[in-house]
Order: sequence, then C-alpha cells, then structure tokens
Amino acid sequence: MIRREIDSPYAWFRLVVSVVLSAIGGVGMWSVVVALPAVQADFHADRGAATLPFTLTMIGFGVGGVIMGKLADRRGIVLPLLIGSAALGGGFILASLSTGLVSFAVAYMLIGMFGTAATFVPLMASISFWFEKRRGIAVALCASGNYLSGAIWPTLIESVIQTHGWRTAHLAVGIFCLVAMPPLAVVVVVPDRVTGDPA
Repeated sequence: MIRREIDSPYAWFRLVVSVVLSAIGGVGMWSVVVALPAVQADFHADRGAATLPFTLTMIGFGVGGVIMGKLADRRGIVLPLLIGSAALGGGFILASLSTGLVSFAVAYMLIGMFGTAATFVPLMASISFWFEKRRGIAVALCASGNYLSGAIWPTLIESVIQTHGWRTAHLAVGIFCLVAMPPLAVVVVVPDRVTGDPA
C-alpha cells in the first residue's frame, strides 16, 4: 500500500479541484441575493417577506455545515459531495418550479443545508490532511472558492435573469450542478482507492 504523499503534486491538484467544487457549490449563497428582486416582483411579496429565502439559506448553511462535516468524518469526502450535487441540482430545479415565496424559500433551505454546506466545511477539512508545511495556505485557498463563487455567479445569474428570467436561470444552474460536480468528486476519490487513503 502506497503512503499518501503530503504536500505532493497530487495534493495541489486535489486543492485545485476542491477550489473548483467550492466555487460551484457556493452558488447557493450568491444566487438568492441576485434573484430576489425578480422573485419578489413575480410573487408580489413585500421586502420583509422576500428576505425569507436568504434567511433559510444561511440557517441551512450553518446547520448543514455541521451535518456534512460529521458525514465527511465518517464516510469520507465523496458522499457529502454527491449529496451536495444532488441537493444543489434538485434545489435549483425546485426553485425554478416554485409557485410562491414559501416554496421558493424551502428550496433554498435545501440548497443551503445539503448543497452549499457540502462544498465548504467538508472540503476544507479534507484538504487539511493533504498538507503539512503549507496547511494554512491550503485551507485558506480552499475556503476562497466560496468567495470566488461570489465573484463569478452573481454576474452570470443576473445576465441570464435579464435575458431569460429567474426560472430559467435557476433551472440552468441546477442542471449545471448535476452535470459538473459528480465527475469532480470522482476525480478526487479514484487515486484514494488505489493508495488506500480515505477520500
């Protein structure tokens, strides 16, 4: 059995994949803010009620971070990532089909709790095992994926909302998450099966 190489080129490759996954998964935190004006107008909701989706997203993200972190400790990183992919894909598709603000908010709670949360805490915890000399910078870079997400997604989503509407934007994001995330999760687990190291 080959020992996992700490600080190896593979560790850096794994960090890059983790940043990409975090940047994709972070869409749940940033999309709701961009979509709210259009959703609020569509559902004829007042400003106070319209904050419900964001509130539930953040509560879900906090609670989900604990749940997904515990799951990653027990089962490795791949299962939380696959759950996160399904939750993001399903949540965004459900949001696109929402008939009112409450169902939209519930979809975003799913997105925050089991989607975005799965691509933050578990990834940072996992990457910390692959670095020794540069562990601090590796964890910081992994965390930055979430903020990179904030630099990319709002512009893309706003553009789609302006041209095709908020429902199409949510549907497109959901499909993208379902297609893009599982292969990236597999990329980080295949070498672990060869070396016997936990994912």
